[in-house]
Amino acid sequence: MTHTRLRIVVAALFLSCAPVDAPFAQTTAVQKSTTVTTPRPGAAKPATAEAATIDQLFRAAVKADGPGVTVIVVRKGQVLHRAGYGLAHVELGVAAKPEHVFRIGSVTKQFTSAAVLMLVEEGKIALDDPITRFLPDYPTQGKTITVEHLLTHTSGIQSYTDMPKWRELLRRDLSLTELTDVFKNEPMQFAPGEKWRYNNSGYVLLGAIIEKAAGKPYAEFVKERIFTPLGMADTRYDVTGELIPRRAAGYDQSRTGIANAQFLSMTQPHAAGALVSTVDDLAKWDAALGAGKVVKPESLARAFTDYKLSSGNSSGYGYGWQIARYEGQAVQEHGGGIPGFRAHVLRIPSEGVYAAVLSNLAGPEPDPQGLARRAAAIAIGKPLTNPAAVSLTGEQLEPFVGRYVTVAGTRHTVTRDGSRLFVQFGGGTRRELTPSGNDTFFEKDAFTRVRFQKDAAGKYVRLEIDNFGPQPAATRDDTPDKPAPAEAKVDPASYDALVGEYELAPGFVLTVTREGDKLMTQATGQQKVEVFPSSPTEFFLKVVEARLSFVKDTTGKVTGLVLHQGGRDMPAKRIK
Repeated sequence: MTHTRLRIVVAALFLSCAPVDAPFAQTTAVQKSTTVTTPRPGAAKPATAEAATIDQLFRAAVKADGPGVTVIVVRKGQVLHRAGYGLAHVELGVAAKPEHVFRIGSVTKQFTSAAVLMLVEEGKIALDDPITRFLPDYPTQGKTITVEHLLTHTSGIQSYTDMPKWRELLRRDLSLTELTDVFKNEPMQFAPGEKWRYNNSGYVLLGAIIEKAAGKPYAEFVKERIFTPLGMADTRYDVTGELIPRRAAGYDQSRTGIANAQFLSMTQPHAAGALVSTVDDLAKWDAALGAGKVVKPESLARAFTDYKLSSGNSSGYGYGWQIARYEGQAVQEHGGGIPGFRAHVLRIPSEGVYAAVLSNLAGPEPDPQGLARRAAAIAIGKPLTNPAAVSLTGEQLEPFVGRYVTVAGTRHTVTRDGSRLFVQFGGGTRRELTPSGNDTFFEKDAFTRVRFQKDAAGKYVRLEIDNFGPQPAATRDDTPDKPAPAEAKVDPASYDALVGEYELAPGFVLTVTREGDKLMTQATGQQKVEVFPSSPTEFFLKVVEARLSFVKDTTGKVTGLVLHQGGRDMPAKRIK
């Protein structure tokens, strides 16, 4: 949450901005820089070749007359590039500048984890404390859920942003107790520590624990203990009704263009995603982390260590940070998505590099994660390049074709079309793989690298993926495919009642149209695909493993749909 691209699979809903498969890597060193030298507003043209390359990257990605992006790239305490592109306010034509304030969504989580670690160092919280020490009335359903489980998204608690009923509450101001009531009685998804699944509920509960341990509201604690001491004057808990100087307006992507972002009560993201900031403040934050001004180096190192599941497998996630790797270097990163905004921050401590990218468009492009990664790669002198391609015949490609499954059950499907090889990671959109060797492939203009491995008999049985760090490996699964759903005979005239726009996530809409006897769907920024009926309200796709269930109210009117894909049931409200 593209590796976090928004596809027909919604990689991360709302506040979630985690990848479909979190990157796996080892623990890392701590950056040593203590200050950031920032040029004055209105700085001149890029001063170095790297800065000029980064500048061109952003100019190509952001429309000058559309929603904007701000960026800062720091290298060894010096600002390599700092700029704004596009517009901070489209209707007024206000150009985006680094000083503009953006919502940062789930980038908030690293501040929440730091607040927890501060209180751990003070002896007020222990990582292995059961959450009932602070929330005695929370129904843990016979399980021991610890503070660390919440930090690492391994608690098994239902994430409220995945719940259909939550979408009806977006505009309501909720107290922390009322917000917790939304999800606390939902069944556990798995035993604590058993699996990793991105979870906004866990960070809301961490906010509640911070309030209990510190004896003051979360917003007050992070202001007093983090923002004010570090001079982060433009970072705060967002309150919609407050006047915030230089606040950027947020926009969502629609089928016909852009629209003002839907309203969200900022009581709801809470410690999972309610902060606003600037790229300058985020650079101050990173410098302070590396200098030990926030928590002790050993605490920070623990936050940057990927959590091991009860099975011994890595989760690819620390405390509010995704753990990644690029060109042999440890990387810590995190993204954020919230109505009208997307964000991504990334640090490569061994190189002293930090990149922050903020966007006021909650759509698939521009992609803050991809931009931050490319900018950081340029900053360390190892920009993204495509490997040299080789030619393989269709006969040579055929042995790779098949289904590969990770330990967690994620399915990757490899197919061939003549002399071209394709992969669908986790049931997502089909992507072409270009050969770079006899058993190695890459996705053009992307960080994705793929390698197939043989068994002793010479059969390709293992799929290894690197995408800014190694992903969970997958092994060949030759069990027979489940039979395709039977296509039912349905009167095409009934499709008219299904036609409309359905919002799966802010800025991500599934548009349903009728073309003669066919029902077509098109996700924001993607190609149009046909769906096939298994009943008058149930449809399936042939290009990916996914189903659609249309939902009716008591009057028979279609009010929404549910996308079933990748083991998730993702509700979408009909908005048009």
